[in-house]
Amino acid sequence: MNARAGLTVPVLTTAAAELADEVGFDQVTVSALARRVGVQPASLYAHLRGSDDLRTRISVLALGELGDRLAVALAGRAGREALQALIDVMREYAHAHPGRWAATQVRVDITQAAAVGARVSALMTGALHGYGLAPTELPHAVRFVGSTVNGFLHLRAIGGFDNSVPDPEHSWARMADALDGALRAWPGAHPTTGARP
Repeated sequence: MNARAGLTVPVLTTAAAELADEVGFDQVTVSALARRVGVQPASLYAHLRGSDDLRTRISVLALGELGDRLAVALAGRAGREALQALIDVMREYAHAHPGRWAATQVRVDITQAAAVGARVSALMTGALHGYGLAPTELPHAVRFVGSTVNGFLHLRAIGGFDNSVPDPEHSWARMADALDGALRAWPGAHPTTGARP
């Protein structure tokens, strides 16, 4: 990138997201981004309020990308098929973009992330509608699925399964089955389309 030329907030946010995938979300700072794009840190403060602002922008970008992928994958699916699509998209995104995935898991400035965060939440909630959970139970179920998947992905990313058998792919399949079973057995659940009897 030509130093100074073309330094816009979207360009800087994309560069920062790429940096997050390479070195880790927690390592992204204005100074680190300045080194990447070949300018002095002071040059970036015309576009960014600081490192917290930069990381929030990465989170917004990542949530938007994740929402786009979920919308495509979940279209026309319900019950177990929707659940499988949901968790597979989460895994694929985390594998392809580890820094951006980490950015979707942190608290951010709600004024900036509200719309994209709400969209992802709505898509996750919609993916579980086929299990017939009461509306008051859906947030709990979404948290349950998200926490389980994120825990698995985190342990695999840090090598937690490297020295054990069987292959983690078998455990992933078992986890998907267990999530499906737990959602079908959720108190008050009445599975509809796509959920196994």
